[in-house]
Amino acid sequence: MARIAGINIPTNKRVIIALTYIHGIGRTTAVKIADKLGIDHKTRVQDLTDEEVLRIRETIDEDHMVEGDLRRDTAMNIKRLMDLRSYRGLRHRAGLPVRGQRTHTNARTRKGKAKPIAGKKK
Repeated sequence: MARIAGINIPTNKRVIIALTYIHGIGRTTAVKIADKLGIDHKTRVQDLTDEEVLRIRETIDEDHMVEGDLRRDTAMNIKRLMDLRSYRGLRHRAGLPVRGQRTHTNARTRKGKAKPIAGKKK
């Protein structure tokens, strides 16, 4: 089993798909990494040599922010917004949608399960 950026990537999947298991690497980035290293997109992880896995690991380490560093950076950006008391920071703090979506209806993902309000009958 190949271990890249602290993640055990699945061995029976194609390299492009397996790299997307790493937080911060999507399909486009995975394709760019494979092209840069000259790895065929159809190659399975189990068919990679140890040297190819090492080259992938080194490329990701030096060129991309992934996993813990990326999560920490995102959390710090949100914390900065909350400390500044900006509108976006206040929305994060209140657990409401941040990007202008309506909240009268919908927004259940951010607000959580609907709570009944006592005495609301007409």
